[in-house]
Amino acid sequence: MILHTTITGEGEPIVLLHIGLQTGEIDFQAHQEYFKENYQVISPDLRGHGKSVSNEFSNFLQDSVQDLKDTLVNLGVETSHLIGCSLGALVGLMFAKQFPENVKSLTISGIIPEKPADWEELSAEDVKQQAQILENKEAVAYFDSIHKSNWREILEISNHTDWYPFHETEDLSTLNMPVLFIVGEGSSIETTGAITYPKSNKNIHVSIIPFAGHNVHLEQPEIHNKIVENFLSEIEA
Repeated sequence: MILHTTITGEGEPIVLLHIGLQTGEIDFQAHQEYFKENYQVISPDLRGHGKSVSNEFSNFLQDSVQDLKDTLVNLGVETSHLIGCSLGALVGLMFAKQFPENVKSLTISGIIPEKPADWEELSAEDVKQQAQILENKEAVAYFDSIHKSNWREILEISNHTDWYPFHETEDLSTLNMPVLFIVGEGSSIETTGAITYPKSNKNIHVSIIPFAGHNVHLEQPEIHNKIVENFLSEIEA
């Protein structure tokens, strides 16, 4: 499917891939404003999010990768810099593995490099948090207002402990483009990648940001922007 997409600015394309239950227009707002001066900033709504209407979520991640491919082809974008966090980072990572010729660089954050020993417990805690969202009238009203699809079905995807693609996040050795792995120091299950990823691939660069956790791009947007800007500048140099 062709994703609903917001485009601003001119120049080399940057594709911003949002976190779960957000949209291309809402997430990465600080980044859109920052990078539109020198880049064409492309912000799609992933499948079932925002105005990218879909009721098919049985193979969500792989379908989202193909959606992104179809959307960029439709826009005439042959190569771009992918920047994603959490769900968006998973989609970006899988896209880069499947379509490396279309990725000039990859920046990812909010991913888990290896399956934690207590994954079952962590997953159970996530399910509890999701239940709390569904019980919060303000939260439900908010998500109803920004999503045209049934966002509750997207929430249910992570209810199954085997949903996370550790087979993708554990091995980044085949990526042949420059990769920037950004991680907030407060997310211990994610910081392991700062050690393991560069050992497996010389193309991978790492940045650990203080006073931040899983959604590092939202918690420290100014620092995140500067680090990404420097990374892109090094590629272009």
